[in-house]
Amino acid sequence: MKKVLQFLFHRVVIVAVFIAIQVLILVGIIWRFNNYFVYFYAFSILLSVLVLLWIINNRSNPAYKIAWIIPILLFPIFGGLFYLMFGGNNLTQKTRSKMRASEEKAYSLLEPYNSIVEEIEVQNREAANQSRYITQYAHCPPFRETSSEFLPIGEVKFERMVEELKKAEHFIFLEYFIIQEGKMWNTILEILKEKAAQGVDVRVMYDDVGCIMTLPYKYNEKLESMGIKCCVFNPFIPILSSKLNNRDHRKICVIDGWVGFTGGINLADEYINAYEKHGHWKDCAILLKGEGVWSLTLMFLSIWNYIRPTDTDYDCFRPSLYQKQEIEQDGYVQPFTDSPLDGETVGRTVYLNLINKAQRYVYIATPYLIIDNEMITALTVAAKSGVDVRIITPHVADKWFVHAVTRAYYDVLVDAGVKIYEYTPGFIHAKTFAVDDEYGVVGTINLDYRSLYLHFECGAWLYQTKSILDVKEDYLKTLEKCQEITAEQCRSVPWFVRLCRAVLRVFAPLM
Repeated sequence: MKKVLQFLFHRVVIVAVFIAIQVLILVGIIWRFNNYFVYFYAFSILLSVLVLLWIINNRSNPAYKIAWIIPILLFPIFGGLFYLMFGGNNLTQKTRSKMRASEEKAYSLLEPYNSIVEEIEVQNREAANQSRYITQYAHCPPFRETSSEFLPIGEVKFERMVEELKKAEHFIFLEYFIIQEGKMWNTILEILKEKAAQGVDVRVMYDDVGCIMTLPYKYNEKLESMGIKCCVFNPFIPILSSKLNNRDHRKICVIDGWVGFTGGINLADEYINAYEKHGHWKDCAILLKGEGVWSLTLMFLSIWNYIRPTDTDYDCFRPSLYQKQEIEQDGYVQPFTDSPLDGETVGRTVYLNLINKAQRYVYIATPYLIIDNEMITALTVAAKSGVDVRIITPHVADKWFVHAVTRAYYDVLVDAGVKIYEYTPGFIHAKTFAVDDEYGVVGTINLDYRSLYLHFECGAWLYQTKSILDVKEDYLKTLEKCQEITAEQCRSVPWFVRLCRAVLRVFAPLM
């Protein structure tokens, strides 16, 4: 009985009930309009036509347009209304302005580092062009005095994170999409409580939808009672709205301003294989030390200040204030963020630049391969031009329909010479690029529409760092545990499976 009551009063169940009630009310209103069906039908058709004109003429991705145009044409009475409710980004202008003001405050403190791009240009103009794009459109410059350590698996990241957290003396910032009680988080939480008791400024920020199934309701209040400051990003309210589209998918840990982590690893036990969820969980992260951590710090503070406005002097979190050791220069590191609110798909363009500029190889790891026509063209043209293009995806799915869409792209890529591999031990959640021993990216950005267009994301662009070779080495070792997808396998897929994948692929931008 206790378990039944816990289930019935779980936040997800309550939210589902509220949404169901809203749907019933909406259906009831429409039913009442039957008495005025001719007028209602005419209004709905007009609304759908106006929405179609808007979709066709806006700047969104063509695949996203098609995914909405089809249901609107099939269901003209409801299609336009549903697009207005769920299509795209409906954040209010007030919300946008508030967030923009917070971001601009952070960006202004990064401007002095913009000149490093010119230093890169002396060595390599193509590298400088990539770096300049990130600097101008993500407002995140490259840094010199920064070391980078690639962490090839969740267990290693957990070990290194615990080690660095225990050294914290001034502040700890944690921003994660998923936090779940268990071995990983409980261990970290004990350190956070101890540090907060010592007077360390400890702040935790998590995404509400990301944690809706993993944390109790109002968990932030529990953390506050422990002396840990906590913010919840975009709290989930059971109202039919597209506001749910914009999630904080970033993973950031900053310690005393000069030690920082990012990558695909959330704070939950499957990420360190403490329990088996989808087979062996393969993920990775990167540890930065030095000036480059300043970007991660400001990324965190810009969102924090948006949720909980303060007059804090950001300068008191600079790396130079607490840096304990000299950092040996190791190439260039450029941590960057990607916001869905500025109309610039930074993560997507960073990936396209790497693919288009590759001369010898492009090694990609991604849990989801749901890509638009431009990305397909870039990958296939690179492969047809003689570049060794390889992509690792999971063999064990976390979501069957998303995995089906991922496999729907195999045919066109394999036919062009792209080598696709599936990680047979389980699920690969890593998001990495390694290119020509010169460039790399380790971050949170999946090759799917949500990461590339709708979520707040982050990553680290690497140029001439030793860690790039570590990314490559780990990639080649991972390939030994993968099975290659052949053209024969693609052709042998039954016709009804192909049909299902084709349908799912059309609506992939909405997943």
